[in-house]
Amino acid sequence: MFKIAKYVMYDILRSKVLIAYSLFLLLVSFSLFSMEENSSKSLISLMSVVMIIVPLVSIIFSTTYFYNAYQFIELLVAQPISRSSILLGEFLGVSVSLLTALLIGVGIPVLIYAPDSTGLVLMISGFALTLSFISLAFFSSVAMRDKAKGIGMSLMLWFYFSVIYDGLVLGILFSFNEYPLEKAVIALASFNPIDLGRIIILMKMDISALMGLTGAVYKQFFGSSFGIIYSLSIMLMWIIFPLLIALRIFRKKNL
Repeated sequence: MFKIAKYVMYDILRSKVLIAYSLFLLLVSFSLFSMEENSSKSLISLMSVVMIIVPLVSIIFSTTYFYNAYQFIELLVAQPISRSSILLGEFLGVSVSLLTALLIGVGIPVLIYAPDSTGLVLMISGFALTLSFISLAFFSSVAMRDKAKGIGMSLMLWFYFSVIYDGLVLGILFSFNEYPLEKAVIALASFNPIDLGRIIILMKMDISALMGLTGAVYKQFFGSSFGIIYSLSIMLMWIIFPLLIALRIFRKKNL
């Protein structure tokens, strides 16, 4: 598994796409910190980039790489290597490569301009989102044999979590605004890793007052020790569950 991951990392780290991704994040991060004297305002702007661009690149790059490496995967399957080791090796190699790009592109500017707990939470959320959407990408790639359908499914997943989901939640809250929805609001946030990451960062910045009643509910729950453990557990589930489903499909799939 680790030998496969090492090969994948070596292959990806030479990719012009990954280099361009790292430089783009680095340029955007430094630009945002340079435009504002207050690092907190820059972190809010950077959070928007991390919440949208990072999941998009993670899921599309991972899906594309999986299909481009399909012949290599077929060659490995013909060897006395378990399919689980093959898929986990691919996942590990892609994950380390994209996390390295994020660490360079966002981590270095954050370390220079905002070396505090808020910057650390932003990076942890970015890492969790990267791994979550790589996991979703592997699920899409394994589930769909056709490359166009796999990439389309990955794009739909990203679009759903980034745009459609928020609209659905707003519709539910507006339709049932006469009912006590405090617990429902927390539960709904758990079904979207992007929303969950955004809430964790906003709670750390202590600007929940700007979010109205919903912000007060979030602060009461996610600001507690149990809320932090719950958030980390849900983020971990978003990484593990899609990958487990992909592993189950891959073991039985006829390549």
